[in-house]
Amino acid sequence: MKGIDYTGHPLFDVGLATLAAFAGKKHPSQLTEGDLSKAAQYMKTNYVVDPLKSFLTVAFPNSGFNNPAFEAHPEKRCQYAQKILGAFLVNQPHPAYTDPFSGEPATAIPYDIKGELPPGRAFRQHIPLLTAEDMVNFHAEGEAGLPLSGFSLLVFHALPLGCAKVGGRLLAVHCDDSRLMLHFAKSFLGINQKHIVAARAANEKKLADTSTRQPRTLLIEQLLQAELELQKQKHEAEVEHPTGSLTAYYFTNSGQGVELQIIPLPFEVSRFLRHAISPRYQDAWQALVKRGWQLTRKGGAQPRYNRLYEDLFTLPLQSVAFIRRYFLRKPSKSDDKTDPTTTYNLRAEANLISWALAELFLKEVMLMEKERIDAIRRLGDSLAEYIVRQNDRRFFNAFWLARSYSELRAALIRTSLVLVRQNQPPLIGFDEFLAVFELSEGIPNADWRLGRDLVLIRLMERLYQEGWLAQHLEAVPEEIAAEESAEETM
Repeated sequence: MKGIDYTGHPLFDVGLATLAAFAGKKHPSQLTEGDLSKAAQYMKTNYVVDPLKSFLTVAFPNSGFNNPAFEAHPEKRCQYAQKILGAFLVNQPHPAYTDPFSGEPATAIPYDIKGELPPGRAFRQHIPLLTAEDMVNFHAEGEAGLPLSGFSLLVFHALPLGCAKVGGRLLAVHCDDSRLMLHFAKSFLGINQKHIVAARAANEKKLADTSTRQPRTLLIEQLLQAELELQKQKHEAEVEHPTGSLTAYYFTNSGQGVELQIIPLPFEVSRFLRHAISPRYQDAWQALVKRGWQLTRKGGAQPRYNRLYEDLFTLPLQSVAFIRRYFLRKPSKSDDKTDPTTTYNLRAEANLISWALAELFLKEVMLMEKERIDAIRRLGDSLAEYIVRQNDRRFFNAFWLARSYSELRAALIRTSLVLVRQNQPPLIGFDEFLAVFELSEGIPNADWRLGRDLVLIRLMERLYQEGWLAQHLEAVPEEIAAEESAEETM
């Protein structure tokens, strides 16, 4: 078959990636009619019996696969499967309609279980999240349904096999990078096939969940696994590995209630993650991941979420809070006893602070200019050198606990004056002060706390490396000054 390619429609593309994964192909353009026939036969065999027969209500409610009218007539269910999944082999085009996905004429095969619906038009029992038969809104020329070719019909019916089953819903993952999308479809397909075999062997009517993880945590786990595989391929083949955004669709098409949750992961975050798992950063990153897992009883159930993974989906809007939580170990005030971030403690976890990882975050997620990052790093080094040399715990606490811009500025000026009187250079110069605390990418910046927090990350890392923290642990405050302080900012 020629001209098969991704379209940009998330559900269609995931179904297409699933067919490619089923055939062991790297791209849908490599699919042959034989590949499609094998996939169709697999679906014909498994969609008409449990566990998929009952599970498919989440994707194709009231279809011939699960409609109670066919419960006593399994042969009719098989006939329906043959009509739907074998339509791509039947040359009965309907010239009045064109498939918007493939550009082919819509098939003349009737789609409904009674054969009463308009030939060549599909509804929600054929395409998840589509409207029902009696809904004409948002359809061209006031005609309900969507024209579909036999090929596209097969693609949409492959969709559930390439989705994760989480909490009774489907999780479809669409990516700009087609190789990432194929990885997700291939991984979920393999897990689903194993669960189908296990359920059939045990005579189970329900299909097991793909994972016990929550959707966002599962997405990050799969993404990191895919990135590791693609990095290996890049190393072996020396080919470029592009990065793109990722969007997951967590949905149910059930007749009891249709719901859709769209979960985007921006390009900046996926690019940060790709670097975070590289050899240079992986130890620091894995240490944060380890402390992000849901708190469970010893010997109890496996954790369902990783708070660090979950919070990646708040970026880049919540970057400042993310920095304080994970790079400065500021505990959260959640009432959830399973939330690991409530136990974060800088005194006990100073070894988890990594300027290199924070710098990567500033560059990739916050898109901070290199000049400002360098200025922050130099100031952190300068303050660490001064504190170790002078053992100035008073300045350390004043800088750490400053609750207003004036307090922070006064601490730096006061200590700089002392150094100048001793014929030593001040702690910070005028241009450097502006770069760290007052300007961000050339724009006046009122968020002095962000500058202070970033300097603290570098400062604390250096003090830990120099051994000063171990000797003066009691000097480390319980946490940095509260960001909700209403005091002056200028």
